This record gives sequence, structure tokens and C-alpha cells, in this order.
Amino acid sequence: MARKAISRKPQSGWTAKIVRSAVRKGLGRAYEQVRVDPQKYLDHLRRAHRLPIRTWDDMLRLDPEVIRPHAEQVIRASSKAAALEGAGFGLGGMLTIVPDMGVLSAITVRLLQKLSLLYGFEYATEGETVDLWLAAASAAGLDLGREFLEKRAVEQVVPRIVDRIAIKVGAEIAEKWSGRLIPILSAGAGGTLNYYFVRSWGRRAQRHFAERHRILREDRFSHSPVLLSPLSLPAYSK
Repeated sequence: MARKAISRKPQSGWTAKIVRSAVRKGLGRAYEQVRVDPQKYLDHLRRAHRLPIRTWDDMLRLDPEVIRPHAEQVIRASSKAAALEGAGFGLGGMLTIVPDMGVLSAITVRLLQKLSLLYGFEYATEGETVDLWLAAASAAGLDLGREFLEKRAVEQVVPRIVDRIAIKVGAEIAEKWSGRLIPILSAGAGGTLNYYFVRSWGRRAQRHFAERHRILREDRFSHSPVLLSPLSLPAYSK
């Protein structure tokens, strides 16, 4: 038993390095290239889900219970997409970990962007972009204090956050992904692990955005005689 444990430790460290590097490259590329178009997504929510909103700021008027099912639907859809992607790339075992993490990072970043918008937070400015990546760090289980951001431009902050996420994720999932070393088993393992990876990130990010939404909503409307509900917003017409 001791001999087996000793032999698995270097393997786990090697896997962690590969995953960490793949996550760093994937998230870095996604940061530069992946973006949900806020206006198109706004139009989609108004038409497909009949949300009575004209701007993303209107999401702050909605009760969290109205937003929650839409957020959960986005998480489910992203998790399923990640599972399909993981099953496809998983056939190659660890040889396909880099392209796998590239696609998985894109799915995850788009999920975070949609959740951010659903709770009324755009990412048009540098400050909003940093807030989005702080949510990504929260989803990865990291707690970065505000001192982490002081006197640093967004182009410096985001790579630092990506690096922290890569270290955390690489260490945590390397052992779980060891099944990918065996190509015959890796398709099922890749799909399952990707599914739960994205689902857990989505749920943690949802809690992060929901808490920000609650605080800002209470601060903005606490002195109003009535907190606006979805039904009190003007109906959207084409």
C-alpha cells in the first residue's frame, strides 16, 4: 500500500502542473476573446422569457426569486455543454487536456457573464470587468481582499486573478482527473467531471451575484415606498 501511495504522488503533481497550465492558458484566452453580447442577451430574455426589462439596470428591480430560475437554467445548459465537450475531448485522455480546458474555460466564462448580466451587472467598464473576475475567483473558492486590487490597472489585476484560479483549480482537480490518463475510461470521466466542475462554479458564482444584487437593491430602493416587482415594470413591446 505504501509503495502504491508513493508512486501516485509524483503522478498527481505532474497532472496538477498540466491542469494548472491548461487552465491558465484557457482562461487567459477566454478573457481576451469570449464575450456575451449584452444587448443580444437582453433582447433574448425579453422575447424568449418575457422579462419586462429595457436595460440591465432593470434587473435590480426584480425580486431575486424571479431571477433565480433563469440563473439555474443557464447553469444547467452550461453544465450539459461542458459534459458533451468533456466526453468528446476525453477520448484522447491527457493528450487533449489543453484544448479541453480551452473550450471549458470559454463555456465557464460565458456562464459567468450571463449570470452577471442576469443579476444586473454589466462588464462594460474596467471596474465592472474586475468585478466579473472577482466573481470568477469566488466561484473557484478563492477569497481575494480589496487590497489585492489596490493601485493596479485591470490589465494587471485580471492575469493575477487568472493565475490564482489556475493554481487553485490545478491542485484541486488533478487527482480527480487522473482517470483521464486511461483513454478508454476518460470519455465518461471527462464528461462527468466537466459537468460537475461547471455546475459547482455556476452555483458559487450565482450566490456571489445574488448577494451583490440583494445589497445593491436594498440600498437603492430601501427609501422607496414600494420595491418594484416584475409586474409593476412597464411591459415590453416590440
